[in-house]
Amino acid sequence: MKLLIIEDERSLLKSIVQYFSQEKFLCDTAVAYEDGIRKIEDFQYDCIILDINLPGGSGLQLLKYLRQNKNNDGVIIISARDSLDDRITGLDIGADDYLTKPFHLSELNARVRALIRRKKAEGANQFELGPLNIDLVARTV
Repeated sequence: MKLLIIEDERSLLKSIVQYFSQEKFLCDTAVAYEDGIRKIEDFQYDCIILDINLPGGSGLQLLKYLRQNKNNDGVIIISARDSLDDRITGLDIGADDYLTKPFHLSELNARVRALIRRKKAEGANQFELGPLNIDLVARTV
């Protein structure tokens, strides 16, 4: 599975990449708004982990751009903004989930897997793609 992590806090970005790489995810990164735009225009992702406060623009603007361009990549917002209004705004704009900082990487992982399961496997932990049987929990093909 392929992730894009858009986060400007480098230590958190490094931790997220290390964690998900150990979980056998392919991880691309962006540290600013423009970097994120370039990545989402050039590649498709199973899930985008998106911070709201980015150099050069807002993660919410980036999310609006995604949805206006009919990009259906899954998006989980990670943000220090934890007011109810912020969470509702993010979800209304098109985020699939919203997780406030600080958080445990294991919880982020569970939310990523749930999002991928909903989007790719229609809620199931296993799905078939031609002759392949893919098990998301066991991570086997």
